Amino acid sequence: MADWYQTDTTEVLSLLNSDAEAGLTSAEAQRRLAEHGPNELVERGHKSPWLILWEQLTGLMVVILIVAAVVSGALGDWKDAIAILAIVVLNAALGFSQEFRAEKAMAALKQLAVPTVKVRRDGHVVEISARELVPGDVVLLETGALVPADGRLLESVNLRVEEAALTGESEPVEKHVRALDKPDLPVGDRRNMVFMGTAVTYGRGVAVITATGMNTELGRIADLIQTVEREPTPLQRRLEQLGRGLA
Repeated sequence: MADWYQTDTTEVLSLLNSDAEAGLTSAEAQRRLAEHGPNELVERGHKSPWLILWEQLTGLMVVILIVAAVVSGALGDWKDAIAILAIVVLNAALGFSQEFRAEKAMAALKQLAVPTVKVRRDGHVVEISARELVPGDVVLLETGALVPADGRLLESVNLRVEEAALTGESEPVEKHVRALDKPDLPVGDRRNMVFMGTAVTYGRGVAVITATGMNTELGRIADLIQTVEREPTPLQRRLEQLGRGLA
């Protein structure tokens, strides 16, 4: 369900089969954990640094330059050989740096994960690993805490949340519990929701979890980062054409 922000808190709790005061039972939480999986971002298709470096050194244009350097060295023209190899090394270093930083984007998102969280289970407030959080859990939010998953607010006392990681908004957003009438609101305008990876800067609140792991807004961003098809730049395409012509 994507329109939790349009739904009244009572109905939200009913749909999630949860209780604002008691939370979930331990048995029900374990069942939901088996159904939904751990509350964590999943890393797919990670490239090792060695593979990134290999790709930088096996491009057609780079191979031609390496061959040219070898031929120049064989002919005794060491100045040209050294100059060509310097170009190859510089090109590989720049390409490796850019590609490696892109691969590290996922690691940066995973750093936004929360180690532990306070939840209501079996009528008591307990502290559990954030990986064990499931939809329907009732979590307590306080100043300085990171939000462990996406949730609909049930209580808000002067609650303000820094959402720059998702929306780019530099100022903390003031939150409330009222249902919103407008459909298709962007994430930044869903003032009665909290989202994984954002930070509470002021006040306190209580939220019922509506999505965990890769089903959160942060999870969708992580999925896009890992599944987007990387196309060569116009310069890379022209260099590839030049390499074929030289070959």
